[in-house]
Amino acid sequence: MRTPIAWLNLVHEKTRLVVAIAGVAFAVILVFMNLGFLGSLAKSASQMYEQINADIYLRSPLALEISSTKPFAIERIYQARGVNGVERAMPLYLGYLQWRNPETRLSRAIFAFGINPNDPVFLIPELDSPANRAALLRPDTVLYDRLSRPEYGTQTIGTMTEARSRGIGRKVTIGGQYTFGGGFAADGTLIMSDQNFRRYFDPFPLNRVSLGLVKLRSDADSVAVVNELRRILPKDVEVITKADIIQRDRAYWIGATSTGFIFGMGVIVSCIVGVVIVYQILYTDVSSHLRQYATLKAMGYRSRVLCAIVIQEAIILALLGYIPGFAISLGLYDLTLRATSGGLPIAMELERAILVLLLTILMCTLSGLVSLQKVINADPAEVF
Repeated sequence: MRTPIAWLNLVHEKTRLVVAIAGVAFAVILVFMNLGFLGSLAKSASQMYEQINADIYLRSPLALEISSTKPFAIERIYQARGVNGVERAMPLYLGYLQWRNPETRLSRAIFAFGINPNDPVFLIPELDSPANRAALLRPDTVLYDRLSRPEYGTQTIGTMTEARSRGIGRKVTIGGQYTFGGGFAADGTLIMSDQNFRRYFDPFPLNRVSLGLVKLRSDADSVAVVNELRRILPKDVEVITKADIIQRDRAYWIGATSTGFIFGMGVIVSCIVGVVIVYQILYTDVSSHLRQYATLKAMGYRSRVLCAIVIQEAIILALLGYIPGFAISLGLYDLTLRATSGGLPIAMELERAILVLLLTILMCTLSGLVSLQKVINADPAEVF
């Protein structure tokens, strides 16, 4: 049996090995967390659309993503209803209100949806309950998202507080609850009737729509309907499929906002930190065993054999550091999910776990390659 030189080198200094494993694990955790936030950013961008009952969307060409839409004429909704294959076309009104915490009296921006109570806008079963449907019809009454941040205050049905828009406050009552989640776009959401939306956002005429929702018949040709809508509708609206609008929002949040840049840069910095840590460990190990490496060269071992030993050490460190880093990241993911009440959809995925493992091995291997120069240049005559 071959002597496991790489393993014996590492365990010879147990304290150094523990420090090395801790350093690699730390880098792994950083990579996992940044990739997790980046992934949840992409998920939250599509989270709203996945719960909206529409196959095709109409929106202003000036819109960047769902929370920054620009209104367009409701006549576009009426025109869409006349296209063959369209089952229904529904208006959706969007905007931010200042919601006052009834306990602390502090106000915080909350995202509001305005809908016609008779339109099946959302794929949320709770909205079909008689109590919630009745609450939508009452003046100054809203449905409150359970996944909203605790900073908004109590969620109890019947709670009364104030909602403010354009400096004007109006009493509001929580008439029911639902589960939705706002992700990065919003810390909390509300659903109200279009008439209540008009009251809270006054002046906001209902003939100006934030988003148009087009639901197709089951036998409709979606491509043909999209092409027909693009042909008949003026250029003041875009006709976008569900897959395309989700992709555009993801691209906006990841590529056009500082949030996506920060998390992407965090992954790069984490890898650099890992490379530096492992390099320092391996360089120290090579330096302390330089006599042994020189002896092996004097015995006839070629440089590539000695380099293979260092690379093996790097891969062993990668695997030993990945295991605790992965385990701790699972706990941090769960902690983050609980801290955000499920509003931030962060979870471990198999593809991410494999990607980080490969990144860790690559990171440690790169560190080993950088530290090889001292082994290659080791001259027995000079060492002894």
